[in-house]
Amino acid sequence: MKKNKGIIILIATVIITAFLTFVAAVGIGPTGTGAARNINTGLDLAGGVSITYETTVENPSSDDMADTIYKLQQRVEQYSTESQVYQEGSNRINVEIPGVTDANSILEELGKPGSLYFIAHKDSEGNENYSFDSSTGGYVLNKELDELQEDGSIVLTGTDVETAKAVIAQDDMQNKENVVDLTLTKAGAKKFAEATKKAYEDNRDSIGIYYDGEFVSVPNVQAEITGGNAQISGMADAQEAENLASTIRIGGLKLELTELRSNVVAAQLGEEAISTSVVAAAIGMVIVMIFMILMYRVPGVVASVALVIYTDVMLITLNAFDITLTLPGIAGIILGIGMAVDANVIIYARIREEIASGISVRSSIQNGFKKAFSAIFDGNITTLIASFVLMWLGSGTVKGFAYTLALGIVISMFTALVVSRYIVQALFAVGVRDEKFFGRAKQRKVIDFLGKRRFFFVVSICLILCAPIFMVVHHSSEGKALNYSLEFSGGTSTNVTFNEDMDIKTIDSEVTPLVERVTGDKNVQPTKVVGTNQVIIKTKSLNLDEREALNKALVDEFGVDESKITAESISSTISSEMRNDAIMAVIVATICMLLYIWFRFKDIRFASSAVLALVHDVLVVLAFYAIARVSVGNTFIACMLTIVGYSINATIVIFDRIRENMRGKKKKEELKEVVNASITQTLTRSIYTSFTTFVMVAVLYIMGVSSIREFALPLIVGIVCGAYSSVCITGALWYVMKTRGMKENKVVTKKK
Repeated sequence: MKKNKGIIILIATVIITAFLTFVAAVGIGPTGTGAARNINTGLDLAGGVSITYETTVENPSSDDMADTIYKLQQRVEQYSTESQVYQEGSNRINVEIPGVTDANSILEELGKPGSLYFIAHKDSEGNENYSFDSSTGGYVLNKELDELQEDGSIVLTGTDVETAKAVIAQDDMQNKENVVDLTLTKAGAKKFAEATKKAYEDNRDSIGIYYDGEFVSVPNVQAEITGGNAQISGMADAQEAENLASTIRIGGLKLELTELRSNVVAAQLGEEAISTSVVAAAIGMVIVMIFMILMYRVPGVVASVALVIYTDVMLITLNAFDITLTLPGIAGIILGIGMAVDANVIIYARIREEIASGISVRSSIQNGFKKAFSAIFDGNITTLIASFVLMWLGSGTVKGFAYTLALGIVISMFTALVVSRYIVQALFAVGVRDEKFFGRAKQRKVIDFLGKRRFFFVVSICLILCAPIFMVVHHSSEGKALNYSLEFSGGTSTNVTFNEDMDIKTIDSEVTPLVERVTGDKNVQPTKVVGTNQVIIKTKSLNLDEREALNKALVDEFGVDESKITAESISSTISSEMRNDAIMAVIVATICMLLYIWFRFKDIRFASSAVLALVHDVLVVLAFYAIARVSVGNTFIACMLTIVGYSINATIVIFDRIRENMRGKKKKEELKEVVNASITQTLTRSIYTSFTTFVMVAVLYIMGVSSIREFALPLIVGIVCGAYSSVCITGALWYVMKTRGMKENKVVTKKK
């Protein structure tokens, strides 16, 4: 690169960084487009709309309630992946949608959740079940629904539809049109095949779709449909197609619901939690930048600039794609920052190694980026594969975490492999060429990690066994293996009408500590109903004595009218179906990561040892949850997923170095030297990356409110555990698998 080009790149970097920082902090245009403050945030960070439905059936079955909650959850995720749906009492369902403030518009779009019917135009005797009313311009029923049900004219119900989505398709003339794509269940496909065959033979007759007292569509049957997939065409635009698809999805609920109440609620964590988290993140970033500059000199400055660009682009992109940000999403961002720093550490450590080998600074820069590429690429792609699987199979919190994680990975790879490269090369071009600006790797004595492998294995087994032991002990003594919060085990929702309109800050500082003290619950979730004096306080399940104690404390401390305190039992906000989705997503993601590592490293032992180390980290953190009794709630899933991503990335870096060093070496004693040398060579990277990520989370823990501390503490344990397993366990596991059955070469001397 010539000097003039280098100067242009450096000037452009300063201008672009300043512009991105301005956009992220202030925004552009009259509405502040792009600003971080305009990012969609979840109920925990910004509030939203809370709607309570009641079933028309007085005592619905638990199966019907669970099915309705799960399908309603899928329905409301169009507004936000962080929307929550859970049961209240015996026949009520709460829907909480973050980032919106107009309850009426949400209710209008949701409609009246209830039954949807596909009705044949004519009954078995040829009489019309519905007809066109010219006065209204729509179709009307000629019979009651019960009568239609009896004579078999209702060919399908909403529960026979598996999915309904608006798509763009091509007609016979290759013109694009908006249609609704239907996928039916196995039973529905069979019934629909019979109905469409009859309608098609009857001059392509229609099958009306009836919902909430009116026909939402009356399409004509163009062919017998036997495969369980159908399309409804004739839409005026994309919005009409989306509305119809949305109606069909909501009509798949087993229970009919009526709106009981709707409220606009404020943030659950409050302004103080948000402001302290932002300050903590800023302080953590500054500490990381100072550390990188001290350790890597000029490349450390480049890494700091790349980190600023990463953060700016991340915030702007979250805004642009309307991704809802919650505490679990913040975990994804923190992991992204860790991986962004990690990539720079790998590159600059490589540059120092090349300089130490006697190569020129120019060649060292080129070789450093080239040799670091495979470790960065494989580590990030492995985690990216996992995030895509989580997007595909996960729901709710899992899906929200996956979006931010995937975004962070892509941006961190770009800043490390493109931005950093151009800035370093530009600095070299303008005269920063002396090796003292880059540093020289010190020749380290190879540490015999494998010689201590038995000790490490014993320590790990003991740590892992702590999980089942403490879970059994707590289950026997307390009835709960883990300290499940209301997200997992349900709880009590207490509605309190105070004598004055309290703001969130006052609720956080005065009401929440009182509730925590009386109930013993450290995961209290207060929610203020905007425009009223009402506060909804969610806690663990309270028995009658605990409810009375809480009521008395609220009366004594705040002088509230006890008659204005009501309590209801609520189900877990994370349904069993959502938990199953999360478990299935993690299993599939793990299998995909295993296959990718196997493909890239050409050795199943690399993949299997990486997965075993990953399982090790998750189980150790689970043991921490069991011992410390940290609440297992919404952030638990995100915490575990973060540890999975962090662990696999750290492992890939060491495996990449082993792969590089073992070329041509097959003997057992040679492999031992390779593994020890590879771990030693990457030890600086392991320590530095763990330290920088640790700093980010530790500052968040020190400065955050109690709920954020419960989120940050397990992450700290996971980071420490991930560093330990990548250095002490993964290489040893691979070596044991690789050398099983191999014998060391022994020197035999002749006895004199």
